[in-house]
Amino acid sequence: MTTSSADATATRTGREFERVGVIGLGTMGAGIAEVFARNGFQVTGVEITEEALARGREHLQHSTDRAVARGKLSEEAQAELLGRITFTTEMKDLADADFVVEAVVESIDIKKSVFRALDDIVSDEAVLATNTSSLSVTEISTANHHPGRVVGVHFFNPAPVQQLVEVIRTVVTEPDVLADVQELLTRVGKSPVVCGDKAGFIANTLLFGYLNHAVSMYEGHYATREDIDAAMRYGCGYPMGPLALLDLIGLDTAYEILDTMYKQGRDRLHAPAPILKQMVTAGLLGRKSGRGFYTYEQPDSSRVVPDHLTPSADDEPRLRRDISRVGVVGTGTMATGIVEVFAKAGYDVLYVGRSEAKVEGVRQTIERSLDKAIQRGKLEESARDGVLGRLSGTTSIEDLADCDLVVEAIAEDLRVKTTLFENLDEICKPGAILATTTSSLPIITCAMATKRPSDVIGMHFFNPAPVMQLVEVVSTVATDDEVAETVRALCAKIGKVAVSCGDRSGFIVNALLFPYLNDAVKMLEAHYATADEVDTAMKLGCALPMGPFELLDVVGNDVSLAIQRELYLEFREPGFAPAPLLEHLVTAGYLGRKTQRGFRDYTHR
Repeated sequence: MTTSSADATATRTGREFERVGVIGLGTMGAGIAEVFARNGFQVTGVEITEEALARGREHLQHSTDRAVARGKLSEEAQAELLGRITFTTEMKDLADADFVVEAVVESIDIKKSVFRALDDIVSDEAVLATNTSSLSVTEISTANHHPGRVVGVHFFNPAPVQQLVEVIRTVVTEPDVLADVQELLTRVGKSPVVCGDKAGFIANTLLFGYLNHAVSMYEGHYATREDIDAAMRYGCGYPMGPLALLDLIGLDTAYEILDTMYKQGRDRLHAPAPILKQMVTAGLLGRKSGRGFYTYEQPDSSRVVPDHLTPSADDEPRLRRDISRVGVVGTGTMATGIVEVFAKAGYDVLYVGRSEAKVEGVRQTIERSLDKAIQRGKLEESARDGVLGRLSGTTSIEDLADCDLVVEAIAEDLRVKTTLFENLDEICKPGAILATTTSSLPIITCAMATKRPSDVIGMHFFNPAPVMQLVEVVSTVATDDEVAETVRALCAKIGKVAVSCGDRSGFIVNALLFPYLNDAVKMLEAHYATADEVDTAMKLGCALPMGPFELLDVVGNDVSLAIQRELYLEFREPGFAPAPLLEHLVTAGYLGRKTQRGFRDYTHR
């Protein structure tokens, strides 16, 4: 557990850090040196050779030149910043440093040799830090005669820009050292989070489990690289898809981090996917080599160019069946949103509810949604009447007989859904496509309740449907190819991004998202870090729109638990077993925002 502020204050020395040493001036080390020099510290940068030192100077020059070009740094401030940095190949020049950060290569032996050498150079009061992203800080600290003054300070790349710094405490790190380092990092504009010493720390532990799962999904040909990446960008609002992110990180780096995490924790979900090792061996390292999961214009380029896996224009899906009249069964939030989406796109929509009041409620909700869109300038007032004119409501399922597509959006109860599909099979005309919006139930079971399983498909919209762009188009083993192609083309016509996948629990998004959320709960359960620290790490370190505990409380812990249970039952993967803490919160009725209490208490907010 993290040291409390009261305990830290009681033992603090209140060190005055003035001089900072940085050992290793590669991209990360140079960035760390810039952070401290920018904030008024005298910095001594150490490299092993004059050539490496020259490269370090170039890193700093280029980085600060970019800041000047963007108007974020004046030329005078740049000159002052660079003037605060002394470059040397002699470690003895760190003798007067109050704080030394090591940022050399990820080799335990090299890092230990650095800390061993620092023993005879710096004062006993100096604090020593390692910027390792995966190695044991405890083992590194044992090379120094004063291991209690050693901490991990894991900056994120690029260090001058990224706010997050993970501060890693070992079992012998002195509380005053921990507190002083946190204060120092806050002074230079960073957001430090404290965690224990295990491979991956907070961000990498959660991030790389998710990335590895995405690689396994791709390796198993469950979905294309484009669809996996699009699913997480449009379904979760992530800035990059997992495979594109791996190309940016470097597949060799990713493999080493996963391998280190697996060797320490023996979690099978961290065992690097076999294709990673194969790609690294073949030199397909990502952007830096010009080719990884994607192909790039040249090494170190961010521009993706077509390759043999890139879909061609000829592959654009087309409507193989005529779709002019759409039916929607259900009157809940999702069903109402889907009705609005199709009506806005110009389709006549017939929706079915269990009572006149529920049917009228759908229309009223859509009217309010359209009025809000008009007020915000997102919809012309003249378009409102057209949308409403395309809506028809009914309480009789028999009225769906003439629909070309019927979308089911009722409760997540397999018995209720299969009964509905039996009825739709008898009511709907031949050739009509029958779709379910289920997020976790087996679509093939719904399909086999009909005599036309080839016409049944999944259309998993995301909530709120009018806003979220993603639709997962889920084919069963029986779905006709022309049905799948028609639905993908239809998604484009209604302004959605379609991704294709097979009929298994979680599809793409939930199968990647919920094990990551479950891992976060396990981390909290183990008292490795607090919910606030984990959320901060993932938002600032990985640029995610929400931290895992924020998201769990929004989704609902009961919903999350149900999905996690389905994933565990489907894949029988021990790592997918719901975290006991999640089970306990649901049992206690702490479901998140909807009950005013989940991982956080919202009663006084």
